[in-house]
Amino acid sequence: MAAVEVENGDAIPNKRQKLDENSSDSIHCSLKDLSAFKLKTILHNNTTRKTVCLQGTFESKKGNALVILEKTAFAGENLIPESEYFTERSLLSKVFHNDAYGDYKYFPVPELNTIKTTIIHPATDKHILKYSIQQSYMVDETPEIYNSVILPHITKDKFDLQWVYNILEHKSESDRILIEDADPVDGFVTVPDLKWNGELDTLYFLAICNRRDLKSLRDLTGDHLPLLKNIQTKTKEAIQTKYDLDSSQLRIYLHYQPSFYHLHVHFTYLRHEAPGILAERAHLLATVISNLELMSDYYQKVTIPFVVRENDGWFSKFEEKGILKKQNGKSVV
Repeated sequence: MAAVEVENGDAIPNKRQKLDENSSDSIHCSLKDLSAFKLKTILHNNTTRKTVCLQGTFESKKGNALVILEKTAFAGENLIPESEYFTERSLLSKVFHNDAYGDYKYFPVPELNTIKTTIIHPATDKHILKYSIQQSYMVDETPEIYNSVILPHITKDKFDLQWVYNILEHKSESDRILIEDADPVDGFVTVPDLKWNGELDTLYFLAICNRRDLKSLRDLTGDHLPLLKNIQTKTKEAIQTKYDLDSSQLRIYLHYQPSFYHLHVHFTYLRHEAPGILAERAHLLATVISNLELMSDYYQKVTIPFVVRENDGWFSKFEEKGILKKQNGKSVV
């Protein structure tokens, strides 16, 4: 069965845009600043994660655009005595002081004050929904719900995962591969996640399996233990070798529901609070392996909770079956 890319019931466009970089409609081939971006609205402003998603357009370009700004973590290698943090180039502006305590605004040099920026153009309606503030709901997905609601939808609407296949076939991002195993059954490719800015403190890798018949946790059985253990062992060793980061400092997990339906495993630095690590979505790989060792068909029998947002395609399906109903109250991200 072909893998598909769906998020909470809605087919979503590929995470890597398929638009030809040389196309006259692409903004990504020559964009150097945001002077041509015309802000329309703020879709969400997450003060905890220090991210903001802006919707607008680019002059002379068709279609909506999303600009996602994220303040980056402090890089340890910049926190040294010789750093520009501690020179006259980085300025302080005092707000007030009281006894021993002073409150300041600090303006470090631009090199130390980068903002990670993701630009999506052209942005579809589904992109806009995905990044908008919405009311969220918890669903306890039983095997019956999975088989009657989830599985029919994701098998009916088959969408392109060419960006994944490009990685697996070395057509794209081959220079970014951390480690790979070419075995068609138990092999995988591990690459940096798009959310990683390259700094060790926010380390984030994705291990993507070579098999195309595995969509999510629900497909896993005891037969897939060699694949999971292979991913676990070899990616941990590769991270240890390249970044001198012990496996005890890694958070290794699968998402459910996943953001795209081709089996993959997340590897993040333990002290990095990456998006999607909360209990209602992240399933630790060690626990997944243990569950399959105890019961080969564990994930065909277990109830798996996950979060649905009000504008997700699945919400209406759950409403029709009386599983969920809209609640009044303030929407949350």
